[in-house]
Amino acid sequence: MRKRSTLFQTSLYTEIVINAPKQRVWQALFQKDQWKHWNTFLYDCDSKVPFRQGQEVFLSLRRLPHEDETEIEPVVTQVQPHVCLSWVASIPGFRNEYVFELQEIGRGRTQYIHKNYYSGFLTRVFLPFIRGDEQRGNQRMARELKRYVESF
Repeated sequence: MRKRSTLFQTSLYTEIVINAPKQRVWQALFQKDQWKHWNTFLYDCDSKVPFRQGQEVFLSLRRLPHEDETEIEPVVTQVQPHVCLSWVASIPGFRNEYVFELQEIGRGRTQYIHKNYYSGFLTRVFLPFIRGDEQRGNQRMARELKRYVESF
């Protein structure tokens, strides 16, 4: 008898080139209290709580521009200034890890990479309903970050 895996894993991937130094891109990404000026995908619900490894933060996301926000309380898993920010949001049976990476690709140019890793047995239930909208939200955030950072 073949053993069934109880852990299902999948991922989403978005990238964009931003014509700005990665320090400037990092500043826009890391200062979540400023997201309201450019980000229509992720929202900061408590600007007093910083991104710090091990810290729980209170965020919400809007996969589609006119839908209701989904509140999440992820735990920050990595803060590597100017390089990487990640957090994990989970409920029993469903885990979503957000990873934002910045890579310098030339003088004043940055590769922005946004990855989501989904795991848990409920991934098979939830992901078919959110995958497309989540991917479009990730892409929208990348375009908005690019537009915002390149404007100054």
